[in-house]
Amino acid sequence: MDWLNSLAAEGEHATRLRNDFPYFAGNLMIRPKEGALVPFKLNAAQLKLHEALEEQKRRTGRVRAIVLKARQLGISTYVAARFYHRTISNPGLRTIIIGHERSASKNLFSMVKRFHENLPADLRPSTGISNADELVFDKIDSGYLVAVATLEGAGRSATAQLLHCSEVAFWPDLPIQMAALMQTVPDLPGTEVILESTAYGFNDFHRLWRKSEAGENEFQTIFLPWTADPNYRADVPGDIKFDPQELDLMEMHGLDREQIFWRRNKIAQLTNPETFPQEYPLIAAEAFIASSFDSFISADLVIRARKENIEPHGRLIVGVDPASTGPDRTSIAFRQGHCITKVESKRGLDTMETTGWINQIIREQKPVQINLDVGGLGVGIYDRLIEQGHDRFTINAVNFGGRPVEPPPTDETGKPGGGYANRRAELYGNLRSALQGRLSLPDSDSLQADLVSIGYKYTSEGKLLLESKQDMRRRGVPSPDEADAVALCFTSPMGSPYPRGTRLPYVELPGQAYA
Repeated sequence: MDWLNSLAAEGEHATRLRNDFPYFAGNLMIRPKEGALVPFKLNAAQLKLHEALEEQKRRTGRVRAIVLKARQLGISTYVAARFYHRTISNPGLRTIIIGHERSASKNLFSMVKRFHENLPADLRPSTGISNADELVFDKIDSGYLVAVATLEGAGRSATAQLLHCSEVAFWPDLPIQMAALMQTVPDLPGTEVILESTAYGFNDFHRLWRKSEAGENEFQTIFLPWTADPNYRADVPGDIKFDPQELDLMEMHGLDREQIFWRRNKIAQLTNPETFPQEYPLIAAEAFIASSFDSFISADLVIRARKENIEPHGRLIVGVDPASTGPDRTSIAFRQGHCITKVESKRGLDTMETTGWINQIIREQKPVQINLDVGGLGVGIYDRLIEQGHDRFTINAVNFGGRPVEPPPTDETGKPGGGYANRRAELYGNLRSALQGRLSLPDSDSLQADLVSIGYKYTSEGKLLLESKQDMRRRGVPSPDEADAVALCFTSPMGSPYPRGTRLPYVELPGQAYA
C-alpha cells in the first residue's frame, strides 16, 4: 500500500497533513541562517504570503501570483515547500522550478531534495528518478523538472501544474520567457504559477508588476516589505538620536526605534546605500525607484497622504478619466475637501456604459461638479451627458492637451515665463501643491504606483511638461488612469469652483470651506 493509501486510513491527522500546509510544514527540514537543520515553521512574511495565496485560490480556484519581496524573508523557501507538499500529495502532479541562473536553480532543487530526504519515512513517497534536473515519484506519477531562465527559454516542451519562477527581475527577455512558460501550465483549477523576486530597477519585471497591479493580466500582486520580518531590528544605544528622515519614517509607517536602528545599520553595511530601498523596500513603489528617474510627484508625498486621516468635508467633486482604447481603465475619483475618498476603475466600458456610470453617480451621490477629460472617448461622453440635459457647469469639460487656465508667472520686468505647458501639467501641479499641504489619499498601492510613475521635463520656454501616456507605454508603464482621475479633481489651485448649477442647486453656507 503506498503512502497516500496509508494516510487515507489514518483519519483527521492524515487529512490535515494533506490539506493543511502549515500543519504539514513541521515535517520538513530547512537550513536556517544559523546552519543546522531545523523543522520548518512559517515566519510572519511566509504566513502573510500563504494567506494571500489561499484567498486567491478560494476565490478563483487557482493561483496566479507575482510576489515582490524584501531580501531574506524566506519566500523562495515557502514556495518550494508549498509545491513539494502539493506534489507529493496529489498523484500525477508535475512541478517546474526555474531560477535566474544555474546556481540559483540548483539551490532551489537542493532544498526540495532536502525536504524529501529528511521527510519521515511514512510520509515520503517512493523515488523513481533523482538526478541534477529531475525528481520523480514513480508510484504516484508526480515529480519535478528544474531549468534555468536562458535566452533560449526554459521549460518550453514540458507540461506542469505548478510553476515556481524565482528572481524573475533578473531573467533575460522576461516577456518572451513568460509567453512560453505560461503555455506549459494548463488553464485549469488547482494549477499554480508563482513568480517571486526582489526588484531590479525599471526593467521587464517592473513592467510586469505594474501591469499586474493595474489589473491588465491574471496575476495578483503580493508585496512583502522588510518590516514583515520581526527579526529586522537592533538594540538601540541609550544616547542615539534619529534624524528627521528617520523620525518621518517612524511616524508614516509606524516603525519603532529598534527597526529604525536596524535600518540605519543595514544602510551603513551596503556598498551603495542607494540600493537599500531596492533590497529592503517599505512599499512596492519604493523598490523600483531608480536614481536616474525623477517622478513629478515623489513617493514620500503620496505615502504621507495615504497615512493622513482627514474627514471628508463639503460637496462632492468627481474626476473622470475615460478609457481610450486597449487595456486602459476608466477611472473615477471622488473628492470632498482635503480628502480623496475613493478611486474606482472599470475596464471595457463603451461611451454609453461610461455615461450610464456617471449618471448613476449624479443620481445617487449628487456631486456639485464632474470634471471630465474630453480627449479621445471623453468628448462623446460629454456630448451625450449634455444631450441628456445636464448643464455645462455640473459637467465640466477638461482638455488635458489644452492651455492652462492660470496665467504664467512673470519676472521682475513683468515678462511672462515658466508655468505649465498644458492643462494636464497644471492639474498635476495643483495636485502636488495639495499633497505638499494636507491631503488624504486612499491607501492604495495601484494609485501610488500611478502617481509616482510619471516623469517630467521643461520645454525650451521653461514650461513644465509631464511625460505623455504614449511615452509611458513605450517604457512599459501602464497608463496612469487612477492618477489622472485624481488630478481632475483639482481644476483650480484651491480646488474646483462650486457653480450654482441648474440641475444640482445648492446654497453655500457661511464659513463653509471646500478647498
